[in-house]
Amino acid sequence: MDAHNRWFILLTVVVALLLSVMPLPTNWMWFRPAFCALVVIFWTTRMPQELGVGFAWMVGFAADLVTGAALGAHALALAVLAYFSLLTYQRTRAFNPAQQLMWVFVLVGINQLLGNWVHGLAGKPVSGLTFLWPALTTALLWPLVTPWMNHTASRLRVR
Repeated sequence: MDAHNRWFILLTVVVALLLSVMPLPTNWMWFRPAFCALVVIFWTTRMPQELGVGFAWMVGFAADLVTGAALGAHALALAVLAYFSLLTYQRTRAFNPAQQLMWVFVLVGINQLLGNWVHGLAGKPVSGLTFLWPALTTALLWPLVTPWMNHTASRLRVR
């Protein structure tokens, strides 16, 4: 991977981290998309040989530091998400947009489930299925964000 390619990947991670802590009205907090998960899914499916579970773990560790979550909570959840993303990336490239949307919903749902489990271990579980709202909003955001990221990555020759 060329050095000029790395800045765009890093930029997408930094933007995802910033969007993860951007202030929102209290009523909207549960609907915030899982931006870090979206970036991890995108890059692990686009560059599976270069970016994998280690990349996802580092993004998750940075998310833990930025959000003030229990150290390792996001790292674990994103590493598992990347693992499942890497297992299925060849099949999902052939999916139509609706199937990809569902695939992202399931992956981010698993990510949110693991995050809620870790919060439960720390004594702060979320009751009900409220923790799945970010999976839905992330899945709905997927078809809007990925064409732009694909186009920009192709233009910058990020392979």
